[in-house]
Formats: sequence, C-alpha cells, structure tokens
Amino acid sequence: VPLLQAAGKKNSFNLLGLTEAELEEQFVRGDGPGGQATNKTNNCVVLKHVPSGIVVKCHQTRSVEQNRKIAREILQEKVDLFYKGEDSDVFKEKKASEKKKQEKKRRAKENLERKKHFKEMQQLDKK
Repeated sequence: VPLLQAAGKKNSFNLLGLTEAELEEQFVRGDGPGGQATNKTNNCVVLKHVPSGIVVKCHQTRSVEQNRKIAREILQEKVDLFYKGEDSDVFKEKKASEKKKQEKKRRAKENLERKKHFKEMQQLDKK
C-alpha cells in the first residue's frame, strides 16, 4: 500500500468527500513523550473509514478538536488515494515533489564535481 504513504501533503482541493456516517471515531490515550499530560488524557483520535477500512491515528496536538480536524484531513487524502490511485491530486503532488528533490540532488552533485575538478586544475597550474 505505498500509495497511502503519499497522504499528508496539503494543497489538494479536488478530494473525495467523507460523510460522518462512513466514519468511526474513538478517543484513546496517546503515546510518546509528554509524561502526565499524555498519560492521563484521551486526546488521541483514531478515525476509521468503514467502507475502505482505512484507519488514521492523530495525536499531533493536546487539543481533541484540533486532532479531530487533522485526522479528518489526513483520512480524506488517504481515501482519495485509495479510490483514485495514481489519478489522485495527492499522488501527483508527491511525485512532483520527489522529482524536484531528485533534480536538486543531481544539481548539487554536479556542482560538487565541478568544484572538485576546478581544485584539481588549480593544483596542476601550481606545479
């Protein structure tokens, strides 16, 4: 399911809609650092899209309401990816950003080679 890993990228407005009837929501204790604030409060949101079986767990903030909102956004993107696959805007954004990152890496490598070659030429000129 590597397509679902592309979710979490914003700026997509052409996503499939979710209805509250399709969702199951639970509030559980979060995990990770935070001590008493994390261990005593049920502010982690677990959201499940029943028709597709996709589950999202969100514990990014201390606020239940903010976590509910974030979880719905992430779930909407994942459901969009699940149904549309490579035609999804989220997938296209992810591909474009990967391509941009690879191009940046390639240019950095070329610059490094150019600098290395320049230093070698300087060493030869000194001799």
